[in-house]
Amino acid sequence: MSEDIRGGTDGDDGRVVPARQPGEGHESNQADDAGVGFEVLLITGMSGAGRSRAADCVEDMGWYVVDNLPPQLLVPLVDMMTSSGSKVHRLAAVIDVRSRSYFDDLSAVLGHLDDLAVKTRILFLDARDEVLVKRYESVRRPHPLQRGNRLIDGIKEERELLVGLERRADIVVDTSNLSIHQLSTKLYEALLGAGPETVAVHIFSFGFKYGMPLDADFVADVRFLPNPYWVPELRELNGMDASVSQYVLSSPGAKEFLDAYERAVCLAIDGYAHEDKHFVTIAIGCTGGQHRSVAMSEELARRLRRRGLTVSVSAREMQHHGRQ
Repeated sequence: MSEDIRGGTDGDDGRVVPARQPGEGHESNQADDAGVGFEVLLITGMSGAGRSRAADCVEDMGWYVVDNLPPQLLVPLVDMMTSSGSKVHRLAAVIDVRSRSYFDDLSAVLGHLDDLAVKTRILFLDARDEVLVKRYESVRRPHPLQRGNRLIDGIKEERELLVGLERRADIVVDTSNLSIHQLSTKLYEALLGAGPETVAVHIFSFGFKYGMPLDADFVADVRFLPNPYWVPELRELNGMDASVSQYVLSSPGAKEFLDAYERAVCLAIDGYAHEDKHFVTIAIGCTGGQHRSVAMSEELARRLRRRGLTVSVSAREMQHHGRQ
């Protein structure tokens, strides 16, 4: 798959640049309350260039993804999702030559989205002809436009049909020399930006006496800290309570541990962002999972959020025992 991500057809230096100037193409300044804040991403391009992988990647970013959608169905789908009460705010639709009426309907669809003031972008995936031939031969499937002819005939016909759409695209990615992980990283950079901010972190507390977690990338043991369970006035509370949190965080070694652990986790997260790992789970355990691990999880989450990371927190034992 080439490390060429560009806007439109200009340049191949790996930068992301607009394919059109503001106000050109299908974007509009018209206002309509129904579409304000709603985004549509059209995923298209050459068959075999990585549309399926791109769709999976975009779905991981939180988009609602629909594959092989006839263009005329995009309009009622957007209308439904922009209606009152809808919780979907980002729709990605994979639209390509498998939809036979593709080009007849696309302009009208984009015009309707303009009327709704829906922010719409086009992601176009491309690859060199020889790369597409090799990929199709490896999976032993016919090209959608091959129709019993040579594979290269189908590829050339598709390229001719898509030339205008490629010029109109906001983001063009040449996947010829990219692995699937490199493609994913490029898409994160194009749509979300680069760096650790693209990694979503989940931190959960647990109790060792109830078993080790199976799904954690990091496991921290904070049983070296004094246990609030042995303090009568703190025993029936948990790490979410201010008095317990203060007791734990002011204990000898707590701050030093958090300082070192925060540095280690952030170093790893920065590396994960470059290696196409965008979800990290951190488990922090104490004996029963009620006091020390809960307080330390909340404090670590606060520190990571302060660095600009997206962090969610849960408490395994408090959930299981009905205390949260």
